[in-house]
Amino acid sequence: MAKRGDTGFPDRNAIVAFIRAHPGEVGTKEIARAFGLKNADRAELKRILRELVDEGALSKRGKRIHETAALPATVMADITGRDADGELIASPTEWDEEASGAPPKIRIHLPRRPRPGTSVGVGDRALLHVEHSTDADGAIYSGRVIKVVDHGKLRALGIFRALPEGGGRLVPVDKKQAGRELNISKADSLDAQDGDLVSVELIRTRGFGLGSGRVKERLGSVKSEKAISLIAIHAHDIPQAFSQDALREAEAAEPATLRGREDWRALPLVTIDPPDAKDHDDAVHAEADPDPGNKGGHIVHVAIADVAFYVRAASALDHDAVTRGNSVYFPDRVVPMLPERISNDLCSLVPGEPRGALAVRMVIGADGRKRSHSFHRILMRSAAKLNYAQAQAAIDGRPDDTTGPLLASVLKPLYAAYETVKRARDERDPLDLDIPERKILLKADGTVNRVIVPERLDAHRLIEEFMILANVAAAEMLEKKGLPLIYRVHDEPTVEKVHDLQEFLKTLDISFAKSGALRPSHFNRVLAQVEGEDYQPLVNEVVLRSQAQAEYSAENYGHFGLNLRRYAHFTSPIRRYADLIVHRALVRALGLGDGALPDDTTAEELSEIAAQISVTERRAMKAERETADRLIAHYLADRVGATFQARISGVTRAGLFVRLDDTGADGLIPIRTIGSEYFNHDETRHALIGSRSGAMHRLGDVVDVRLVEALPIAGALRFELLSEGQPALHGRKRDTLRGERRRKAGAEHERHAAKPKRDKGKRDKQRPGKAKPGKSKRGKSWKR
Repeated sequence: MAKRGDTGFPDRNAIVAFIRAHPGEVGTKEIARAFGLKNADRAELKRILRELVDEGALSKRGKRIHETAALPATVMADITGRDADGELIASPTEWDEEASGAPPKIRIHLPRRPRPGTSVGVGDRALLHVEHSTDADGAIYSGRVIKVVDHGKLRALGIFRALPEGGGRLVPVDKKQAGRELNISKADSLDAQDGDLVSVELIRTRGFGLGSGRVKERLGSVKSEKAISLIAIHAHDIPQAFSQDALREAEAAEPATLRGREDWRALPLVTIDPPDAKDHDDAVHAEADPDPGNKGGHIVHVAIADVAFYVRAASALDHDAVTRGNSVYFPDRVVPMLPERISNDLCSLVPGEPRGALAVRMVIGADGRKRSHSFHRILMRSAAKLNYAQAQAAIDGRPDDTTGPLLASVLKPLYAAYETVKRARDERDPLDLDIPERKILLKADGTVNRVIVPERLDAHRLIEEFMILANVAAAEMLEKKGLPLIYRVHDEPTVEKVHDLQEFLKTLDISFAKSGALRPSHFNRVLAQVEGEDYQPLVNEVVLRSQAQAEYSAENYGHFGLNLRRYAHFTSPIRRYADLIVHRALVRALGLGDGALPDDTTAEELSEIAAQISVTERRAMKAERETADRLIAHYLADRVGATFQARISGVTRAGLFVRLDDTGADGLIPIRTIGSEYFNHDETRHALIGSRSGAMHRLGDVVDVRLVEALPIAGALRFELLSEGQPALHGRKRDTLRGERRRKAGAEHERHAAKPKRDKGKRDKQRPGKAKPGKSKRGKSWKR
């Protein structure tokens, strides 16, 4: 029995500690039993648990109660309101509620004399230093403001739709607000035209009828799909314009010369990128190692544009770059991290032009392992600009005028080195989730032409593996020199997520056996086991959802997915600020000249930057995804009533999310529209199951759907399900489930009412071979 408090009733800390010690295993009944609580005490226990869930200390999924995932020491957060004592309360900006439950609450500690730039209010976004709170109640974290990132506004963003009588309506761009229009009077319209994207100040949001708003800013017309990305840019406050000081610095920059650099211009480095790439910041070269002591080995060179030479710390260019954090890529435009003078000109490794670069020379053994590496500041000249398909075609026997002269001297050595490196990669056994990525191709007018899934080629894998090697070399070099850096980290899945995955796999008779520390190979064995099976997409999706999200951190805890102990982004400083920090650190560590990381840079400063650029990275991903949704919704708007084949991509209490096979479009089937019976949400099986029929609609199932509504501005699609559900389970499992339904309906009681009652212990002794209710004969639980 767990330990009670002095009053005989467990205190909050004891309850949380017990739940922490039994992740994913307990609910109210188990907690009450562990502390010896009688019926009279259970109401108080439920009240405490409800408070802990409301505060974010615990999360509840079905009947199971979990401790909420912990926050890092530095986190971006939004000030959401005040508590009963008037203290400001915040919650983390990025939080996966589906995976981790309700976000934890952070009570903001405000000093009497706040430092300049740290005064916050409700609606603001701030970078916080957080730690666990020692309070007995309220928020479970206390936070101190490091700096304010954005001051909130009571506003809405939407498309202005003019009315004949003057004024108009605001159609919200937020998918969650779809259908909730605002009324805009003529006097408050700021002369907005039909189709304008506008920012509106809310005037009245309560009471009967439509809310009202006042146009504060006209942001441009979105009548053409070519301007759809404007919506995401403004909705997520992605900076578009560079400061005048930054533009002046960019225009004043001079091309790099040989001064302070090694001359690598004779080395035939080549760039290999997508065919529509506008900047080329990485080039590669490989050759057989002439050293007799490394027979069968290779020397691989990776050269990366020397952005640190042009973008100095604390400059105007640097300020704009860290604010953006990364470039954002839309189908119709790019919002770059750096001005075009830097990204598309001075730092683009175009063929035949001398360019400054930071390069790494890596010696690879015959076993594919990196034996040694060295970094160099160089002047290079790219021998060719190739795309992936072009390089692959040459290797496959179809060279063109560009690749023909390079085939024997450049391309074949690159592929030979890749085949060697691949051996070590396979031995390392990183997480082998190959999720196809769709690409939207536009017509000249900006409308959708088609959606494709580019073929994965060895040319892609070659570049990926060489970039990974270079990134590892950068992290190892900086650790060796004792310099602080920003790591690219990926935590292992939480105990809770692994438990959930194990329970799901049990429903498919798949074991998730592991010994010792959790490794990607444990997941790879499962993925290999389901290869070729009908439920392969389902298992791939569930394994993917069990993984943590990669981020930037000044603290190294490894990269689980790549199965690497140390990893840092080095290979794309044109489009990622983290890489620029690593370049500056290498320049400082190796004494390579100008553009070094300042000597007074601390780990705390880098921790703040890492938290900030992790947020901007996720902001970019969300903006890119939403833009794709809006473009596809425009594309399908005139096909309402058409039927499509889709795959179930999400299962929630609200209904089924589906993804169309041909376009990758996502949409919702509301649960109220599914069938003529009540459907239960089974979290373990990732399914909705009919209460009468047992028919199941499960994550990964292929279904036929009809499009019933398309809202292009919000990027929202609504579908009707045409397919019948599958039998919930087969054989023994289905019989068990039917037994559970009979027991729930009272049939079990009626069936046994006339029989004499026997002691349970005696019954088990009399029938030792009989499986207990809720278990298969092999002991696997099938309880929901």
